[in-house]
Amino acid sequence: MSQEPEDVKPKLNLNISYEGNQITVKVKPNTKFTKIFQAAEQRFGKEPGTFKFVYEGNRINKEDTPAELGIEDQDQIDCFLEQTGGASWL
Repeated sequence: MSQEPEDVKPKLNLNISYEGNQITVKVKPNTKFTKIFQAAEQRFGKEPGTFKFVYEGNRINKEDTPAELGIEDQDQIDCFLEQTGGASWL
């Protein structure tokens, strides 16, 4: 009986939602979100750096990985247009 090495982890299907549209991205648990962000922005037809990504109310940083954040197969990530420019009144 053969067993897989312990460092081989199954891929995760991440559901990424933007304005009611959803895509699924298949990634390894140790994939940095930089690559995931690029794939999502491309699939939604947006420029790189356009979105901010949120998981369970917390912003995801591009250096994070799904494993570090405890993200599991079929979990949902929400993305929103990044607010840039404008005046600050503080």
